[in-house]
Amino acid sequence: MLRFATWKIVSILAMTAFAVLVIVPSLLSPENREALIAHLPSWVPARAIVLGLDLQGGSHVLLEVDSASVTKSLIDNLRDSVRRTLREEKIAITGGIGVLQRGVQVRIPDAAERARVMPKLKQLAASAASASADGSRVPAFDVTENESGLVQFTVTEAGVSAKIRRAVEQSIEVLRRRVDALGTTEPNIQRQGEDRILVEVPGLQDTGKLKEILGTTAKLEFRLVAEPGADPSETESLDDTERPGAKLPVEKRVMVQGEDLTDAQPGFDSRTQEPIVNFRFNIRGGQRFGEVTSENVGRPFAIVLDGKVISAPRILGPITGGSGQISGRFTVEDANKLAILLRAGALPAKLTIVEERTVGPGLGQDSIDAGKRAAYVGAGLVAFYMLITYGVFGVFANIALAVHIAFIFAGLVLLGATLTLPGIAGIVLTIGMAVDSNVLIYERIREEAHQGRSILSALDAGFNRAFATIVDSNVTMFVAAAILYFLGSGPVRGFAVSLALGILTTIITAVTMTRMMITLWYRYKRPARLPI
Repeated sequence: MLRFATWKIVSILAMTAFAVLVIVPSLLSPENREALIAHLPSWVPARAIVLGLDLQGGSHVLLEVDSASVTKSLIDNLRDSVRRTLREEKIAITGGIGVLQRGVQVRIPDAAERARVMPKLKQLAASAASASADGSRVPAFDVTENESGLVQFTVTEAGVSAKIRRAVEQSIEVLRRRVDALGTTEPNIQRQGEDRILVEVPGLQDTGKLKEILGTTAKLEFRLVAEPGADPSETESLDDTERPGAKLPVEKRVMVQGEDLTDAQPGFDSRTQEPIVNFRFNIRGGQRFGEVTSENVGRPFAIVLDGKVISAPRILGPITGGSGQISGRFTVEDANKLAILLRAGALPAKLTIVEERTVGPGLGQDSIDAGKRAAYVGAGLVAFYMLITYGVFGVFANIALAVHIAFIFAGLVLLGATLTLPGIAGIVLTIGMAVDSNVLIYERIREEAHQGRSILSALDAGFNRAFATIVDSNVTMFVAAAILYFLGSGPVRGFAVSLALGILTTIITAVTMTRMMITLWYRYKRPARLPI
């Protein structure tokens, strides 16, 4: 028999009311939306649907990890590790540590010393192994020696590949913090291939500002300015931004790393009123900064950003509070940008821009209008067909269809998903799928009635026997949507999300809700014949 419990009726009506309440803010202007949110209960997720880049315009940038900078970083770290190991073993080297295109070399002519240190150097190579894509450990570099005492360390391709993979993963998090600091909403930042990162920022039309924020490595280092007579192999000359065209010799040894910063905020110098950046270290960085400034009072201390000296103040006394300030003839905008970069952290490798484009809001509005027209025309034709073909049952199907669309948009709001143009296409597709479920039910009811069943029996059999077919077809489509989501990216994922939501809501609206309306209609009308 066709039955429908009262609690089910109340549950469906409550879900429908909640869905409408959730999507109302998306239908209002920003001003009216704020006014509505102020009067809604705190438990209502009063936020608008997030529109993708193709709907509201914005900036699109494709970045690529510079493999040359990754290799250089590996070689520099290797050189420092070898130097530290030789110092710990108190081994003097001949000619210093030479830097090669793919590694470093050092000559240890004394056979006894070489035999003593080689296990340590090989252990150093083993400890630098990286995890490959399949989880196995791969050597970052190979160690060889010859009879003349020349020891060579060569970076491996597997080591570079693993370093690039880690650089992409770390860069995504750094870029996300930087973009969030710009005040934008719902940026799309994801991996593209092995060494590329896609950044889409809806609503941001200034691509230049985005490129400036994303393309800066922001590697901050504190080094001592080299003294006259210092070993040339231990120093290097860097551009001095305070004196355009000039070079400043600084020690290669990094005294304090920028990664030890915990905060950076723009401000103004209390004496000169010039824009500055105030910074604060963590415990480790604060202790190291205090030790360095205590031991080198009177020496210039270079602040190096991305290989350029932005300031080189003289250490007037120990700085033990774990904080300080950076000055460098900044403008207010420069100080704000530097503070954002330092708070977000340095990129592990240099990123180069390989593609950029801006989608104007006008083009986005055209996409919205086209999507609306497609949705309106599709829904209108489907509703007209159902009404002409099935009469009052078609009215029930159309009501369920409207609720079905409301559930999809409410799901997008609750999930915080971004609605894209392919997402609108997925919604239009699920409109046809939802009505298709109603068609299966109604045609099954018609067949049962033609076989001589009573009205009540035909209704009950029609719903029960069509349900298995509906579930089977929707499960198949849901699996396809899941595959699209996990294997696809960008617009493909947007399509998959809206399609999956539509499939889930179809079961509620096309089956459960339609059954509820037909049950209530039958109880009230008690018809002598079916209207289909």
